[in-house]
Amino acid sequence: MAAQMDPDAVAKAFVEHYYSTFDNNRIGLGGLYQEASMLTFEGQKIQGVQSIVAKLTSLPFQQCKHNISTVDCQPSGPASGMLVFVSGNLQLAGEEHALKFSQMFHLMPTPQGSFYVFNDIFRLNYA
Repeated sequence: MAAQMDPDAVAKAFVEHYYSTFDNNRIGLGGLYQEASMLTFEGQKIQGVQSIVAKLTSLPFQQCKHNISTVDCQPSGPASGMLVFVSGNLQLAGEEHALKFSQMFHLMPTPQGSFYVFNDIFRLNYA
């Protein structure tokens, strides 16, 4: 199932779903991770669904909008995983200037034919 999917189409659909969920219902991101999943957020390593969701929901802003500039993907390894690299702008409510960010996801297939986030690395890009 997952092996026959077009990686670019999967990456695009994943990115749209992830950032729409982040911007509108951050707690809903929990379904995209598993207990072995790891998030590195600005250098801080966090593992497990509850810890990752706790980190994302405790960020010091309630409203934001991600504007995606690029999405690059590559197949990854014999288990039909995918690397997805995203760059774009993060607009925080009430802030004049957007923040540039990069994020890398390592997606792994599930037995049900979808994907979950195994690794997630997020960085703000300072000019």
